[in-house]
Amino acid sequence: MKRVTGIGGVFFKTEDPEKTKKWYEKHLGIEMDQYSGLFRWRDIDDKEKIGRTVWGPFQSDTDYFGPSEKEYMFNYRVENLTKLLDQLRKEGVEVIDKVEEYEYGKFGWIMDPEGRKIELWEPFD
Repeated sequence: MKRVTGIGGVFFKTEDPEKTKKWYEKHLGIEMDQYSGLFRWRDIDDKEKIGRTVWGPFQSDTDYFGPSEKEYMFNYRVENLTKLLDQLRKEGVEVIDKVEEYEYGKFGWIMDPEGRKIELWEPFD
């Protein structure tokens, strides 16, 4: 079973997400939507398949990263979220017992040994 297949996104806290997005868009050319920057790419094994990596500033007081108190969170793309979470539990990894599903994929979360929340995303590409 493949585990992580790529980086799905990088999320971080900032005092002013809108100002931050505008600065990065103006000075670094990162294309923004209402929530984040988005990088599109093609799958190496299937050139017709378009993937995306999200760059997302969050308000500094967000509780989305909780229970972590870190200023950032990584999102990793995975092939089979349910199987991976089951395997990680068996290996003693702290799994946050919640899975959410949206039209663009399923999400689950784990904690690394230093208390960073990690988001796992099974995209519906």
